[in-house]
Amino acid sequence: MKYFIIFGPPGAGKGTQAAPIAEHYNLKHISTGELLRAEISEGTPLGLQAKALIEDGKLVPDEVVEGMIAQAFGKYRDVDGFLLDGFPRTLTQAIELDEMLEARDEGVNAVISLMIPDSVVKERIAHRALLENRLDDASDAVVENRIQTYHRQTEPLIDFYKEKGVYHEVDSIGTIEEVAARIRTLMDTL
Repeated sequence: MKYFIIFGPPGAGKGTQAAPIAEHYNLKHISTGELLRAEISEGTPLGLQAKALIEDGKLVPDEVVEGMIAQAFGKYRDVDGFLLDGFPRTLTQAIELDEMLEARDEGVNAVISLMIPDSVVKERIAHRALLENRLDDASDAVVENRIQTYHRQTEPLIDFYKEKGVYHEVDSIGTIEEVAARIRTLMDTL
């Protein structure tokens, strides 16, 4: 199996780009955001806990997210690999993912980092909040907290994956099609 991570700040286009990429390369797209939103919509105990944290712009505990990811890895056998979207978000999660994959004699093949400035993050999230009625994206304070959380907790993963030689940046400014073409060009070389 191959394991790819699509990486970037909130609003960088991870979710938009992940589904067509996964389909093109026969990968299972695993979005932690979608997994969590499903739990929230079903009103499960995990969903209720996650909802309160997400509404405050906070991250869901690692062990919860890691359990969902491990479950997904074991569930899908008819794909060539996985495209992780929204995981890992912290150095601890990255280390846990490495250990999870090492137990399977596998590892992360590549990290595709979608690069955009904070000003564009804010524009995209505001637009998404209107289009998708995403209440977690509607508050300026929550959006700012999510951006700062990304810089503080997730950006350190850049150096972690650079040291492993699997980190690749893609300019995420442009049309959906332009960004998708850049990602496919990169993926074709991996």
